[in-house]
Amino acid sequence: MLKKIEEYAAKWHMLEKEDKVIAGVSGGADSICLLFVLLELQKKIPFELIAVHVNHGLRGEAADADEAYVKEICRQQNILCLSYSENVELIAKNRKQSTEEAGRDIRREAFQRALEQYGGTKIALAHHKNDNVETFFMNLARGTGIKGMGGIRPVAGNIIRPLLCVERSEIEQYLQDRKISYCIDQTNATDDYTRNRIRNNVIPYLESEVNAQAVSHIDSAMEQLRELQVYIEEQVNQYFGACVKEQGTGYLVAKEEFEKSPKIFQSLVLKKVLVQICKKEKDMEAVHLKDLQELFGKQVGRKVDLPYGMEGRRVYEGLSIREKSGAETDKKECQISCKVGEKQEIFCGSQKITCRIFEKNIGTPICLQKGGAKWFDYGIIASEICVRTRRPGDYISIHSSGKKQKLKSFFINEKIPQEKRDEILLVADGNHILWIVGYRTNPAYQVTEHTKHVLEIQMDKGENYGREN
Repeated sequence: MLKKIEEYAAKWHMLEKEDKVIAGVSGGADSICLLFVLLELQKKIPFELIAVHVNHGLRGEAADADEAYVKEICRQQNILCLSYSENVELIAKNRKQSTEEAGRDIRREAFQRALEQYGGTKIALAHHKNDNVETFFMNLARGTGIKGMGGIRPVAGNIIRPLLCVERSEIEQYLQDRKISYCIDQTNATDDYTRNRIRNNVIPYLESEVNAQAVSHIDSAMEQLRELQVYIEEQVNQYFGACVKEQGTGYLVAKEEFEKSPKIFQSLVLKKVLVQICKKEKDMEAVHLKDLQELFGKQVGRKVDLPYGMEGRRVYEGLSIREKSGAETDKKECQISCKVGEKQEIFCGSQKITCRIFEKNIGTPICLQKGGAKWFDYGIIASEICVRTRRPGDYISIHSSGKKQKLKSFFINEKIPQEKRDEILLVADGNHILWIVGYRTNPAYQVTEHTKHVLEIQMDKGENYGREN
């Protein structure tokens, strides 16, 4: 077994001279085997070794006994042992996780902490073939693609798994032959967790009733799937580059280019977009990708909600996928409250706005409007003027006769991209829009020879505010 692990570690370049390896050691058979295997490999490859134990506080005296055992083994082998005690039950409650999920995250956090504190280069974990096959069934049952069916990778960043080439039975035999003791976690014999149910029921049934080599055969198939996944990722990156471009807080997926890509890669391109935005893969389910793909066939403006506060919108060019920050969580709004003869400077978001109300004298040129300044007849304004983004019911007069148009219709007719509409500033009298900044003013509020007082509003970004550069 040791020779097999040595060749496997070499194949995946797991250990190099002068590495400092942080080994996760729970005290169970797998991690104790990992510790002793690393000690053997250390004789051929000069690397440093530090053990990390995490006491989850779930099994009382039994957990304390495991911790004491790991410390003693490390003392005997002259290995630095770092031990962390955590209240996993409380942490799981606070994080709204299962104890199994919280425990896994806490272990990873402890390993990373040790890595940073002691200048480590690798984190060694004790996963083996049986763990990998258990992961295969868990992912398959919950819904997964080729990547999920590939299971656990031998090397993932700075994480290495030297035992992934051997089965649990080989590990137990190795320890037995060398008379190395280990701790037994009695909870592993229960069916409290999903992984335990697969370990205790599904795999033994396959081995006894289907094929004694079931674990080895499934693991071999998973290795082929991992190799296939490398090719798939290369293709996805190629199609991603062809049809996706960054846009504000998200990405635009161009419909024409997207539909040229092979159908088998389309959902993977969309998934890559989502992961690029939220930096997480968990909870990205097939139904979300299906909803996004179906948006291509729907009218402009339709949208779907996605995990982690994201949304997809159908726009003219294709799909806009972004975080729902902007308009949903950070509405820009400010009031214009200056009086006749006064000047006011306000900020709406980062936009500086200068306002003044002055008396229009006889002979004042009506068209004297410089830069980004606009004039409005103050006398016909019914409500307090507000500078804001759009609201339901907004409309604008498009003719001095009073003919009106819904703001939504204006945006559609002007082909203003859906993702930009929530960012455009409006000068509003209630729901009646005086000025769609960067686009047009309302002729119903225009200054005439009958105007007594003029409201002047100056946007420091001028005429092009709200438009593309």
